[in-house]
Amino acid sequence: MITLSGKEFAATIREDVTERAAKLAADGTPPRLAVVTATDDEASAWYVRSIAKAAAKVGITCDVVDLGSTATGPDVAEALTALSVDGAVHGVILQTPLPAGLSVADLAGTIAVRKDVDGSNPTSLGRLAAGLPAFAPATAAAVVALLDHHEVPLDGKHVVVVGRSVVVGKPVAHLLLDRNATVTVCHSRTADLAAVTTTADVVVAAVGKPGLIKAEHVAEGAVVVDVGTNATADGGLVGDVDPAVAEKAGSLTPVPGGVGPVTTALLLRHTVEAAETVQAVPGRRRQPSWRR
Repeated sequence: MITLSGKEFAATIREDVTERAAKLAADGTPPRLAVVTATDDEASAWYVRSIAKAAAKVGITCDVVDLGSTATGPDVAEALTALSVDGAVHGVILQTPLPAGLSVADLAGTIAVRKDVDGSNPTSLGRLAAGLPAFAPATAAAVVALLDHHEVPLDGKHVVVVGRSVVVGKPVAHLLLDRNATVTVCHSRTADLAAVTTTADVVVAAVGKPGLIKAEHVAEGAVVVDVGTNATADGGLVGDVDPAVAEKAGSLTPVPGGVGPVTTALLLRHTVEAAETVQAVPGRRRQPSWRR
């Protein structure tokens, strides 16, 4: 069984981002990312701190706009709107979870598409589905990028995506279709999950349920991408794929160390690409990396 690690690949992406960020800064456009958060969830706070730390290492300034867990919808919308028109800010992320009653889809719609580096604006998702240039959600983009890095063929292959969220499941399906894969999307209402997943060359597990995908769900020698990041009682992290799958799969991404590091690295690359777009000569607009 081959381990599809994301650590080395993420390091390569960060090296490229560091060089491009330095050039942007030298040319008078230092890349800047803003993360808007409105929660007291510690796991979310840890993730935001990790983004800020990773950004600093590659030369990207990261501003964390903490509105607090009592923030209202207008509070969040006002912050996102202000950042969207701020010429010094190139990337904007709305961190979840949000206070009860607030809609990610409604609020993310106030992020300018050109700055929507995590692809959360419904317009970005619509452009993705239509095959138009846009930033894809970083986790979805990381799945395809990691498969490419490890030279896993997608053209003509059957890929089963387990999960239909707008963060991973639906966008990764569109990205895979764009790569000429035959894509099936399964979800909680799928009658016989194993009957579908065992027909796949590649299985992408993105549900958020520990151990959902077991050995009986995977064909012998299949490629399995585990997008799950589920916290354990002892502070560890496990994926959506049962460890026993390693004995049957041909290739498997680890958790942690698989899709996660690539996701963060791509957020940084998207921010640099957004900043480069500002400098681009009219008529020669740079395109988001997933469309190159």
